Amino acid sequence: MARVYNFSAGPAVLPEPVLKKAAAEMLDCNGTGMSVMEMSHRSKDYEAIINGAEAHLRALMNIPANYKVLFLQGGASSQFAMVPLNLLGKNGKADFINTGTWSKKAISEAKRYGTANVVATSEDKNFSYIPKVAKDRFDPQASYVHITSNNTIEGTKYAAFPDTGSVPLVADMSSNILSEVMDVTKFGIIYAGAQKNIGPAGVCVVIVREDLIGKALDITPTMFNYEIHAKEKSLYNTPPTYGIYIAKLVFEWMLEMGGVPAMEKINKDKAKILYDFIDNSGLFKGTAAKEDRSIMNVPFTLPSDELTEKCLKEAKQNGLVQLKGHRSVGGLRASIYNAMPVDGVKKLVDFLKKFEAANK
Repeated sequence: MARVYNFSAGPAVLPEPVLKKAAAEMLDCNGTGMSVMEMSHRSKDYEAIINGAEAHLRALMNIPANYKVLFLQGGASSQFAMVPLNLLGKNGKADFINTGTWSKKAISEAKRYGTANVVATSEDKNFSYIPKVAKDRFDPQASYVHITSNNTIEGTKYAAFPDTGSVPLVADMSSNILSEVMDVTKFGIIYAGAQKNIGPAGVCVVIVREDLIGKALDITPTMFNYEIHAKEKSLYNTPPTYGIYIAKLVFEWMLEMGGVPAMEKINKDKAKILYDFIDNSGLFKGTAAKEDRSIMNVPFTLPSDELTEKCLKEAKQNGLVQLKGHRSVGGLRASIYNAMPVDGVKKLVDFLKKFEAANK
C-alpha cells in the first residue's frame, strides 16, 4: 500500500528520510553490528547517540548553557506531577492559565501537592481562544506559572507569551515545540512529549533552568526528581533508547532543512493554505479564534454529523487519514506538524474543495 498523508494529532507523521535511515540502520547502527534497540545505554556507542541528540536540540532551540536538557519517560503527562513536585517547595502554590484539556489535567495533578490558582480560563467559549493576562494578575509569590503553549484538541496557541515577572514560566510545548522560533530564556521549564514534532511516543523532553533544580519536595519519588536525572545525564535508569535515537535523526533532518526558522516559514505557509480555504468555505467552519489559531492543529466542522462521517470516509479513500476531530470539539482536525509536507496540505485542500462542491 502506498504511504498515506497522516494528519493524526499523535503519534504523528515522521519525516520519510528519518524512517528510511532508521530502516537502513535497523540491524547495524553505525557499524556496531547491532540495532540501537539492542545497545547498552551505558555503552560509548549509545552515549554518542544521546549526547548527539542533546547537542542537536541545543543548536535548534539555541538553549543556553544554564539549562539542562533531559530525555525522560512517562510522556508529558508525567510532567503534570513532576513540575509541582520539583517546584512547589518554594511557596506551595502556582498559577495556571486554563486553555483546554491538557491544562485542566495539569491543574488537577498540581492540586495533589499544593495550591493551583487558575488566574484565567477560556472554558466559557469551549477553549476557542487564549485569555489575555496582564502581569499584575499573577501572584508574585507563586512558585511558577503554567501554560499550555499550543492546544492540540482546541487548535489554539499563544501569539505572545505572558509576562510573569520574576516567577518562572513553565510551558507544556508538546504540540508546537520546534515549530517556530521561541526564546528559551523566557521560560523556567519547557517540556514536550515526543510523539508530535520530535519522534515516536515514549520520550519526553524537559528543558529546565539550573536554578530550579534541587528543590524537590521530600515526598518526590527518585524517578520524578529533576536533580537525579540532571546529574546522571538522563541515564539514571534505562531511558527510551530507540525513541531518543529517532529524535536525534529528526533533529538532524531539521538542521538539514535549515533549522527552526526554515521550519517556521514552511509551517506558516502550510497553515495559510488550509486556513485560507476554511475562511472562504461555505461548508466548512473553523472553531478557533482567528488571532489565536494554531499552525499545528487545525479543527474545523461541517453542518451535520452525517456530512462529517461522509467526509472522513471519502478522505480515507483518497489517502488522507486521521482527520477525525476530538470528541469535545467534533468535526475534523488536521494536524500539520513539521513532518507533514506542503503537498499533503495541498492534497487535503483539493479534496475538501471537491467535497464541498459535491455536497452543497
